[in-house]
Amino acid sequence: MSAASCLLSEEQFLCCICLDVFTSPVTIPCGHNFCKDCITQHWNINSVQFRCPMCKNHFKTRPELRVNTFISEMAAEFRKSAGKKRNEDSVVAKPGEVPCDICTGLKLKALKSCLTCFASYCGIHLEPHMTAGPLKRHSLTDPVANMEARVCTRHRKTLELFCKTDQTCVCSLCTVSEHMAHNIAALKDEYEVRKAELEQEEVAIRQMIKERKLKIQNTRRLKMHSQEDAEREIADGVRIFTSLMQTAERDLNEIIEMIEERQKTTEEQADSFIKELEQEISVLVKRTAEVQQLSLIQDHLQLLQSFTPMNSALCTKDWTEVSLCLPSYEGTVVKAVAELEETLGREKQQLLHKARLKRVQQYAVDVILEHRTANPWLVLSEDGKQVWCGEGRRDLPDNAERFSLYANVLAQQSFSTGRFYYEVQVTGKTDWTLGVVRGSVNRKGIIPLSPVNGYWAVGLRNGNEYLTLARPVVSLSLISRPQTVGVFVSYEEGLVSFYDVDAAVHLYSFTGCCFIEELSPFFSPGLHHGGTNSAPLTISPVTPTD
Repeated sequence: MSAASCLLSEEQFLCCICLDVFTSPVTIPCGHNFCKDCITQHWNINSVQFRCPMCKNHFKTRPELRVNTFISEMAAEFRKSAGKKRNEDSVVAKPGEVPCDICTGLKLKALKSCLTCFASYCGIHLEPHMTAGPLKRHSLTDPVANMEARVCTRHRKTLELFCKTDQTCVCSLCTVSEHMAHNIAALKDEYEVRKAELEQEEVAIRQMIKERKLKIQNTRRLKMHSQEDAEREIADGVRIFTSLMQTAERDLNEIIEMIEERQKTTEEQADSFIKELEQEISVLVKRTAEVQQLSLIQDHLQLLQSFTPMNSALCTKDWTEVSLCLPSYEGTVVKAVAELEETLGREKQQLLHKARLKRVQQYAVDVILEHRTANPWLVLSEDGKQVWCGEGRRDLPDNAERFSLYANVLAQQSFSTGRFYYEVQVTGKTDWTLGVVRGSVNRKGIIPLSPVNGYWAVGLRNGNEYLTLARPVVSLSLISRPQTVGVFVSYEEGLVSFYDVDAAVHLYSFTGCCFIEELSPFFSPGLHHGGTNSAPLTISPVTPTD
């Protein structure tokens, strides 16, 4: 029975007189069904003629009414299932939920709002809108809290139009009064327009969120770099100052040792003088006693026979010109401090250069040359680690990535964030250029290699002219010839730096750069020059400086 009732619609169980589910349903001769009480009362009121309320069929005599047990059972089953549904829908409205406007006392939760009646209905009170013909034509929507907001306050009609001129919702009567000749659109059409605008705004907001998340990532990365830099700087500071203090302590110990040595020599000389003088004093005291004894002799002959001249009796030294030479310490400390300052200056610079180089070497990346970008005059090793200029131009396809005029080649790797570092051996070359370029750099035309055109590089010309490809070009005065050049880039800081790795010397830095594209390492070994510049540029593995 239950399965059968589920296949039938609610209208098939409604009495057309009371518009409710059949109660004791009866079937009259024309085949239509009614509640027994409903059809009986109907015929009692209209006793002159017995007509069917549905098809208007006339019966000569009043039909005998008997309950249709089959329909009664199905109606009972339907009423039971409908009642269960009502119980499920009969939920008390909670704070923030739209209550039913019809319920008295305890308000149930509204399931729908009627835009025609301007009221909200729970499951029980919504049923007429679902069954009655006129009510079924009403416009239902999801529960609306404030129905008054959907009604024109002046004309008490539904707000179903939108005035673009005044940017407000209006009813149909408003368009022939206050909003006459205004730009009026259907609420649905304006809804679609605004919805499209909201979708565009959502896309724009999502892009803004994406950009800000990227900014957060970059900021966090910079924060991490700052922390790492601070820790490394502290470690370098401790190491440098410890080394400088050790040097100062060593020099202090040396000057103390030198002063003590001089003082010791002076003390030994003084002790020698004192000892010798004390010995002579003992001899003189003894001679004094002898002289006193001789002076007591009264016999002339005896005195003359016993007398010995002082020069013969005494072996003494003439101390008139003898003196102790005190060592002079004047200027010793000043001179030592000056020498120490010079030593500390040299060591400090050397330690700072090594620390700076070691710091950037921690961002070493494995760089490999990209064959598709190489100028046809260039020859690359199979492992992509060496490049040199050949003696002839190779027949290669002129793709968009290849440099056609300049003897350049790029790396396979590109970077749009963070830091990176690599080293290149330039031994035996008289001409070379190294650095980084923008991804969109012109690879076909003749343009100056400068930051304005997307190049940040240094190079060697004519075997001894080191320069930076800035505008204007800056010459570099170097004490030694670099054999290995290190290249360091910090994307967010806008920094490109170059180092002489073997001497641990900073060569040059481009600062304040504004990078908005990917950067790629680039290499130019220079032309062959009849074999004088045939040596390759070699990307070498990075070994941290001791």
